Amino acid sequence: MVFYFKARPEAGDYTIFMGLDKHENEELIKFGFPEDIWFHVDKMSSAHVYVRLHKGNKVNNIDVVYTPWQNLKKTASMDVGQVGFHNSKMVRTVRVEKRINEVVNRLNRTKVERKPDLKAEREAVNAAERAERKLQLRDKKRREEMDRLEKEKQAEVRSYKNLMVADKMTSNKDIASTHKSLQEMEEDFM
Repeated sequence: MVFYFKARPEAGDYTIFMGLDKHENEELIKFGFPEDIWFHVDKMSSAHVYVRLHKGNKVNNIDVVYTPWQNLKKTASMDVGQVGFHNSKMVRTVRVEKRINEVVNRLNRTKVERKPDLKAEREAVNAAERAERKLQLRDKKRREEMDRLEKEKQAEVRSYKNLMVADKMTSNKDIASTHKSLQEMEEDFM
């Protein structure tokens, strides 16, 4: 089960969600989005909280760690719900001196419980991203082909290969067969 919250809607288009227990945390780890920001109370067993762009605690004096979802590292040797980090420099820690009940209460009033298909959501986003990349690649290839054809056309216009075509040439023999005198030909030329 995953809990979804609405923070101040006027602040922007984002979703806050968290797993109920370590098993949901595992699913959230596996099927997160690159734009997700992950939060967790440091050195304590707690829910994984995510902010998806487009927090609350019960203990005072705690450190909350957060990092982009892409920085989360999961290996087979880790326990369920446990994560590591690819790059520790991307991990940030915030000290929360005192619980702010106003924020927690406001979030709890907006809490919605759902059982999402995280894998299907992730696959849908991946499919949309692949389609967009495919469209961009197709457009790029089309532009490159148009540029290539334009360059060929310009090269042909500048070349001399059509200047000396045998069908357009006449010989002295051809001229003599027209039965024109030399003077008539000079007049035609001038």
